[in-house]
Amino acid sequence: MNRYRGDDRASPLPLILFAMEGRFEPSAAVEPPIEITAHQPQDVALVLASPHSGARYPEEFLAASRLDPLTLRRSEDSFVDEIFDPQAVAAPLLKACFPRAYLDPNREPFELDPVMFEDPLPPYVNSRSPRVRVGLGTIARVVATGEEIYARKLRFAEAVERVERFYRPYHRALKQLVTATRERFGFYVLLDCHSMPSSIAQGERGLPKTRADIVLGDCHGTSCHATVTETAYQFLRAKGYQVARNTPYAGGFTTAHYGKPLAGAHALQIELSRGLYMDELRFDKKPFLVKLAADMRELVAALVAIDPAPLRPS
Repeated sequence: MNRYRGDDRASPLPLILFAMEGRFEPSAAVEPPIEITAHQPQDVALVLASPHSGARYPEEFLAASRLDPLTLRRSEDSFVDEIFDPQAVAAPLLKACFPRAYLDPNREPFELDPVMFEDPLPPYVNSRSPRVRVGLGTIARVVATGEEIYARKLRFAEAVERVERFYRPYHRALKQLVTATRERFGFYVLLDCHSMPSSIAQGERGLPKTRADIVLGDCHGTSCHATVTETAYQFLRAKGYQVARNTPYAGGFTTAHYGKPLAGAHALQIELSRGLYMDELRFDKKPFLVKLAADMRELVAALVAIDPAPLRPS
C-alpha cells in the first residue's frame, strides 16, 4: 500500500494539527493539502473520497476566526477516513487534509457569499446557490452549528489563494483517480464519504428532520445506476441500520459532477450519523466505531461485487 501526500507545488503554510480525541497540538511539519492511500495494482473499479475529515488548521485561519478551535471542528466529518479503510479492497482513498471550515471541496470552485468580502466579487462567482444562502459555500460563513466563523471581512484574493492551493489539488487528484479507474475497468463507482450530526432539528440549515443512522444520496437517481444505491440500501438495512435515501442529503457537488451513469461514471454519497461512533461534544471515539468500520468494509466489498454489466457506458 502506497501513500501519496499532497501537491509539491503548494507553498507551505504554518499549521496547527488537531489530534483526534478532542485534543490539538502545534505542528512544525508542513502538511500537504491531500493524502491518497492506494494499493498497487488497483484491482477494483471503486474510488473512495473523504472531503471533510481534514483536521489541520492553518494558523492564519485561526487568527481570523472569532470561534474557538473546538467550535470550528463542528463542521468536520471526524474519523470518516478511518471508518472507510481502503485496505478492505485494493481501492484508493482520497482525503482532504485541510478542514471543511477553511475550504469545502464538495462545492463549486467559487460558491461565495458576497457579505463575507470587503471587495466586489467577479461575475463568475456563484453567490445565489442554496448552499451559499445558508452560509455553507466553498468558503463557509458559518460552522455546521450555525455560528459565524470570521471576525473580519475577507478579501477575494484570499478565496482565490485557497482555491488554488487546496481545492484544485483535491479535484485534480480525484479526477485522475476516477479517470484512471474508468480507463482500466470501463466504469467507476465513486463513494463520497461523509458524516452528519446525530440529530438534525426541523429547519436547521433548511433541512428536514431525520432520525436515520445513514443517508444515501444519489441526486434523486441521477448520479449512479439504481443498482448501486439499492445494493448499499439493502446491505445496510440487513445490518440493522435505519437508512434514508436523498433526505435530507441528496448529494453535493462531487456526486453531481462526477456521477454520469450513462458514461459509466457512478457516484454515491454516504452520510453516517456521528452519534453512532463518537461523542459529538468531546470528539472521543465510541467503541461502536470498530463495528461500524467493519460494516463499511463489508459494504465496500458488496459494492465491488455488483455485476458490472449495467454499470458500463450505455
